[in-house]
Amino acid sequence: MSVKHPIIAVTGSSGAGTTTVMKSFTHIFRREHINAQIVEGDAFHRYDRNGMRAAMKEHEHDGAPNFSHFGPEANLLEELETLFTNYGENGTGQLRHYVHDAAEAQLYKQDGGTFTPWENVEPGTDLMFYEGLHGAAVTDKVDIARHADLLIGVVPIINLEWIQKLHRDQNMRGYSHEAVVDTILRRMPDYVNYICPQFSRTHVNFQRVPTVDTSNPFTAREIPQPDESFVVIRFARPKGIDFQYLLTMLHDSFMSRPNVIVVPGGKMGLAMQLIFTPMILQLIDRRSRA
Repeated sequence: MSVKHPIIAVTGSSGAGTTTVMKSFTHIFRREHINAQIVEGDAFHRYDRNGMRAAMKEHEHDGAPNFSHFGPEANLLEELETLFTNYGENGTGQLRHYVHDAAEAQLYKQDGGTFTPWENVEPGTDLMFYEGLHGAAVTDKVDIARHADLLIGVVPIINLEWIQKLHRDQNMRGYSHEAVVDTILRRMPDYVNYICPQFSRTHVNFQRVPTVDTSNPFTAREIPQPDESFVVIRFARPKGIDFQYLLTMLHDSFMSRPNVIVVPGGKMGLAMQLIFTPMILQLIDRRSRA
């Protein structure tokens, strides 16, 4: 944690909706004139797209069929912690970008599924914002969670997460249904051992719960819409949270526990604006006074 160089980390698995959260924070940064260094979790994968395919085949040949991006072996977690450490201490560090698709390939003038060269963090930023799989990761070698000033988990219930992944990977990435299901099954041990524990370390969790039948996510033809769901927001440290204000501003919301507010799914973006704007401004104020 750092007063002069605060770090915000959003953690959640692929298809969980962390990108949507990132857009909400981008709006806050723009509105409040905050110069944020964005860090993409995908950029700290150990292998590029072709390299990961080869590594998966090699591990499967060696009797380890569950090798996945969810686990530490497929990621540069020590390098990620070094970035968090250096940024927290003096606002520096090194990062890169993962080229996801054809549009980004054209922008970066290199093939999709590859990494851009390592580069230095932009000097003079107000804070660092990480979005990816391992913002609250802790292993026997790293403790990334301890460096973050604000940790946020994005966790749809598992059936909804699978539906979102199935639809995204099939419709946007061209994968077959069978290939996506194989990926879900292959990742499951790492999901249980390395992804789920992170949500017990976060300061705030957003869990989307559909109000329509998702009993069999593998046959669902549509992703439940925001208005067909609720978002359960859990605060690990509820002291200082003005729940009455949130209940007034977020119509049809209610408290389910002393540290949990439930809001309509369509108001998730507004809830983030109301909750995180004062938290971010407090981090910036502490930085200015320091």
